[in-house]
Amino acid sequence: MTIDAYIGGFAEEPGYLDYGRVGPLATSAAEEGMALAQVLQRGRHGSFDVFGEQDARVRRAAAELTGFPVEHIVFQPNTSQGIMHAMFGLTGSVLLSADEFPSLPIAAVRAQEALHSVQPVWLETDHGKVTPGQIREQLEANIGAVAVSLVDPRTGYLCDIEGIRQVIGDRLLIVDAIQGFGIVDAPWEAADVVLSGGQKWCRAGWGTGIMALSERALERLTPVFSGFTGTEEPEPWGEVPPPAPDARAYRVSNPDPIAEARFAAAMEEIAATGVAEINAAIAERVSAVIDLADEFAIAVASSRDEQERAGLVILEPPAEQVTFLTASLHNHGITATTRQGRVRLSVHAATSEETLEMLRAAFVSYGTAASY
Repeated sequence: MTIDAYIGGFAEEPGYLDYGRVGPLATSAAEEGMALAQVLQRGRHGSFDVFGEQDARVRRAAAELTGFPVEHIVFQPNTSQGIMHAMFGLTGSVLLSADEFPSLPIAAVRAQEALHSVQPVWLETDHGKVTPGQIREQLEANIGAVAVSLVDPRTGYLCDIEGIRQVIGDRLLIVDAIQGFGIVDAPWEAADVVLSGGQKWCRAGWGTGIMALSERALERLTPVFSGFTGTEEPEPWGEVPPPAPDARAYRVSNPDPIAEARFAAAMEEIAATGVAEINAAIAERVSAVIDLADEFAIAVASSRDEQERAGLVILEPPAEQVTFLTASLHNHGITATTRQGRVRLSVHAATSEETLEMLRAAFVSYGTAASY
């Protein structure tokens, strides 16, 4: 699939720059979901077999993107549940930043409170960046795992997971990948646990996610809340068998096959296009947005280095002007996120020239309002 054909598979209106919050459904995902919803609605004899095929399909698609074996991948309803599985399954100390998206630190603390088998160790970061150097300096002998975000949702910083792997040796590396999965050509083999949802950059809608585990992770993690579908028995009546030896152990119940189909369709298109090609298209548009911000003297807090960024551009106007900028964006039809005194623009391969012109108009209005 060409990059133009891939971009043509999206139908959102101009002005949308909030993929880091949620990506409007890809046409392929929307059509897949509607088709299977109609199958479920009608209940035609023999038609439900298609639902049972979606779990293997979504795991094959995820394997294609990550390089993990199919049996090392399990569908999750969201990233946070996968993170909970990982944190509750740990034994020992886990090094992570308290400033990560709340899913990571909250899961670590909840696991500590409930099981007393895992201990969070809070990483001091480099101005919010989790770097191999910072980890090296704070890596204690009792730390058995390190948890990071592939892309920091507040700063847009793209984490060097390959560099972190070199620093931490054979400790587990847990990666919350949701802000980069599908658009960053990451060295997934460096990670032991890769967790992502499909509702953001993959544009597969809510209720979609994956958990991919290395051999090392399967050996060292304990599937604490493993349900009846997490065993090797189809329906273990009258007995409680042990969890399955592979990623199936991290299933709680039967997955939603329609959500699986949406996610599979989205990932299949990404694989057919190529993550590197999608990333290159995003990089061009990110540069265009940064150039616009520079033109209007709006401070860019996220990295300008293509090696340290993905699709997020973080703007940091003076505190007294944040409201002006947010209002200008809203008034010109730009959908974005304002959080903690910063404005986050999420730029996709499908971001159009019309959207960039709308952004320019918003910046013009902001400049006028801020000058008074």
